Order: sequence, then structure tokens, then C-alpha cells
Amino acid sequence: MTADLHFYFDPVCPFAWMTSKWVRLVAAQREYTVDWRFISLRQVNAHVDYDAHFPPEYEAGHTAGLRLLRVAAATRASVGREAVGRLYAALGARIFDADPLPEGVDEHGIDHRGTASFLAPVLTDAGLPTSLAQALDDESCDAEIRAETDEALSLTGKDVGTPIIHVDPPDGVAFFGPVISRLPSESDAVALWDHVLGLARFPGFAELKRSLRELPQLRGLGVDQDENGRVEDWHGGSRRTKK
Repeated sequence: MTADLHFYFDPVCPFAWMTSKWVRLVAAQREYTVDWRFISLRQVNAHVDYDAHFPPEYEAGHTAGLRLLRVAAATRASVGREAVGRLYAALGARIFDADPLPEGVDEHGIDHRGTASFLAPVLTDAGLPTSLAQALDDESCDAEIRAETDEALSLTGKDVGTPIIHVDPPDGVAFFGPVISRLPSESDAVALWDHVLGLARFPGFAELKRSLRELPQLRGLGVDQDENGRVEDWHGGSRRTKK
């Protein structure tokens, strides 16, 4: 598939989801085509001692992301590449843009986002057969996911996360992020894109970063922004505007 952008995502990463929403705004206005590709945080961190380096819930969460990517790979194989974008949109809407999901793992130690009971209505929302949920346990998909994870990291270096964006592949510029915590307006989305792309295309550019950041403004994380960009907390389904 020839696409204007390759977007590498892990479905459990909130920052990847926020960036994907921004990229969809840009793609609609610039008439870009996007090929939604895979990068697994579980595979990226395969060598890491999770107990020593991450909060307790991260290993189960990253494993759920890998399980969902197996379904994305099966979707691409059986339905087509375009369907991956629909699946990712439905997953992100359920995980991050709805009321916060219950935390924890099931009796098998699986994060609820990686279960068939969670996935079935998501597949329905995406217009996909619920039988695709069988791929959650299909480890034969892992080699394909690993190949695309390695492909993504070969474009940027290995000390990054998700998402990774490749512009005008195969020879165009690629970069990690950008990490954004709020969704810009339609007009600001394009302006931000032009600034990011201009910086990334400068041959001498390596990194621009600050470690101070706010939580992504996503309802599923308990924080949201209204249509005017004001940040609001969600408590039990009700809003409280932050001053």
C-alpha cells in the first residue's frame, strides 16, 4: 500500500491515541492517506524487568496491547489494511474517550482490555466480525508485529515509545511523537503539523523535549477538555471544570 503517512501505534498508549486523533484531523484537511501500522510496547520492553522499572499495572497493560495488536494483524489479513484504522478508532474511543474503564486483571492475569468480552462490542462498533477476537491468543501474529516494531524503531532509534510517524515513506522523514496532551482545533492542527514537519525535516534536528507534562486530556483517564479547550475532571460521569 502506498500511503502518505505510516502511523505506528500501540492501542493501549494514551499519548499515541491523542496524537492519532490529531493526525486524523490533519489527514482530513490535507487529504493524506494513512497506513496504520504496529509497534508493541510489550515487545519493545521485552528485555526489561517490569517489576523494577514500571508501576505494577504496566506489564499487564502492555501485554493487553500486544493481544489487541494480534487482532489488528488478523483484521488486516482477513479484511484489509483500511480496516485497521477503523479498529484503532473504535478501540481508542472505548478505552480513552468513554467513561474510565474498571482497572485490574481477570482470573487469568489478563488486563480487561485484552479480553474477548471487552473486544466484542469494539469490533461491532468498527463494523468487523466478532470472530476476530479469537486472534487475541494467536501468538503466530507476533512475528509480524515484531517485524513492524523493529521497522518503526529502525526509523528513529530504539530509545523511544509510541507513536512513530513516517512521512512520505519510504524515503521521507520519521519521528517519535509528537507527544501532545490536548487535541488542537482543526485550524491549529494543521499549523502544528506544519511546524512539526518543518522541524523534523531539518537535517540537523535531533530532539526537542521537556519532561514536565500534563495527563492526556482524555475522558477515559478521568480528565477531558470541552469544545473550548477547557480542562475538566470526570467524577462518576459528571464534570468539574478545573480553574
